[in-house]
Amino acid sequence: MVGFTSGIALTIFSTQIKDALGLEIANVPAGFVDKWGVYFDSLGTINYWALGITVVTIVISLTFNKLTNKIPGSFVAIILVSALVAIFDIPVTTIESMFGEIKGSLALSIPEVHWENVGNYVQPAITIALLGSIESLLSAVVADGMIGSHHRSNTELIGQGIANIITPLFGGIPATGAIARTATNIKNGGRTPVAGIVHAITLLLIMLCLGNYAKLIPMSCLAGILIVVAYNMSEWRSFASILRGSPYDIIILLVTFFLTVLVDLTVAIEVGIVLASLMFMKRMADNGEAILKNDLDTNTMENYDDIPKGIEIYEISGPFFFGAAKHFSEVLKGRPDSTKILIIRMRHVPFMDETGERNFMEAIKSLKTDNKKIILSGVQPNVRKSLDKCRISFLIGKGNIHDNFDAALAHAKEALEEEKSATNNQ
Repeated sequence: MVGFTSGIALTIFSTQIKDALGLEIANVPAGFVDKWGVYFDSLGTINYWALGITVVTIVISLTFNKLTNKIPGSFVAIILVSALVAIFDIPVTTIESMFGEIKGSLALSIPEVHWENVGNYVQPAITIALLGSIESLLSAVVADGMIGSHHRSNTELIGQGIANIITPLFGGIPATGAIARTATNIKNGGRTPVAGIVHAITLLLIMLCLGNYAKLIPMSCLAGILIVVAYNMSEWRSFASILRGSPYDIIILLVTFFLTVLVDLTVAIEVGIVLASLMFMKRMADNGEAILKNDLDTNTMENYDDIPKGIEIYEISGPFFFGAAKHFSEVLKGRPDSTKILIIRMRHVPFMDETGERNFMEAIKSLKTDNKKIILSGVQPNVRKSLDKCRISFLIGKGNIHDNFDAALAHAKEALEEEKSATNNQ
């Protein structure tokens, strides 16, 4: 996900250089390397008015939110810059001069299907569906974390599927849930699907009623906004974090990233998914023998009948990878409110991948926000390295990580008694 998201961000950025600098290029090559070659050859044609508009747009987009979160900075930039260009007749390319009039209307159009070419559409259609599903569910998970809710994955995907079937009939293209706009919506008070509906209706009204004004928007202004969008979706912090992690994750990240940028998004997703599956099998093979030799949690009390009230026991069995991460979060969300301490047994976890680490950290943060104490038992050495690397060990507290369940349970009982004593003294 980070690999092709960062790749898309770089691709978006590279497509905006012509408009951002106002370069006079008749035809921009599709290839990434060829595109930049033409850019460098055309640097002598820079339009400094366009460059100035791009810089002003970026500055407004990045700084306006410090004044208020109610109005997006990019929207303010479009209004101000378009007005200045129109009033002072600044010589830059606008939407109208490049594309002509914007039709402020909707028209139903049934596409003509050439059945002999259907086979050519299957591969990209499946790839786009997978990408859209992953991105939308990721957006939903981010929203869950921000408002402490829990989305319905099937409902999300069914709604998106219906929308992407209907919108092409009106000239639309496939769309996904957007993390940036979802986060902005939530920060401005959105909590239910109604917020998304209002957002969509607002955009529709703008298109239908303000199309005549939209044609005045300078292309360099749009380029500045898309450069900011590219930066926001680049996930460079996550990219750098993965580069410090497991060699398996680094390989998947870089292969997906470079395929997205240099070849094609469709190929990148297909290869990335296959490569992730192969790497997963390789990890399982490498850790198979280690699981048998390093079971640190064998001398345990398997009967949980004597566990004091307020202590809950959870166990993760198997590799904690991207496929198991979501289920783990769902299980923890169903914990009783009376739970004070959670003991998470990890004796049968051979490894954690980057997604598992992130998901585990978010779950730990959520539990600590609810004033729950977390204790780990039976952590394998290589898993402990992963926890130390991503600082989950420090978040939990190294004193709360034990080699076996007996020690973890004794620590939990002691902590529970201390909490009861503190409560009684108050």
